[in-house]
Amino acid sequence: MFSAINSGLWPALVTGVSRSCVVLSLLVCVSVSGATLERLTLDDMSSKATAVIRGKVVSSYATTHGATIYTHYRVQVSEVWKGPSQQFVDVMLPGGTAGGSRQSFAGVPQLKGGDEYVMFLWTGKSGNTQLMGLTQGLFSVSQDASGEALASRGVSAELMLDANGKAVQDQAVRMTMKAMNSRVRGSSTGSATRQVQ
Repeated sequence: MFSAINSGLWPALVTGVSRSCVVLSLLVCVSVSGATLERLTLDDMSSKATAVIRGKVVSSYATTHGATIYTHYRVQVSEVWKGPSQQFVDVMLPGGTAGGSRQSFAGVPQLKGGDEYVMFLWTGKSGNTQLMGLTQGLFSVSQDASGEALASRGVSAELMLDANGKAVQDQAVRMTMKAMNSRVRGSSTGSATRQVQ
């Protein structure tokens, strides 16, 4: 957790939280096996994300930055719902295997090659792009029986806090791609869906 703070990942882990809540989160993280995340609504993530995309993981590799291993996922972008148009994006998440060592971090999802996702992304001053709220910012893409595209994520197993530092329950999200796209556009002014050629 402390390496995440030093590497600039902190805004992606906990955004907009008061200093007292940050201290509380650190205490909880140190004392309990797991991560503590601020619960983010779909509207929160839509307005705070620097980009929201739909895309497929085409490759991955792991590198070491200081004492921490990060896995970089190359995502081929099919739609941009918010942010700059791009054909590919590199999403960097803590954990992975490099140089014969393996690291894993609570609350960090593992993306699967070939799978399609909707991703709420945050790019910091370092230029590294991460998921907003870790598991909260990653939605699997599937189809229902009628062939309509759906975006969904399960309930996070991590401790969730609201903006006041109070423990809250996470909720699973499942909605049509059309409805999610509309919510993102409504929460982030001026954004429009763009197909990537």
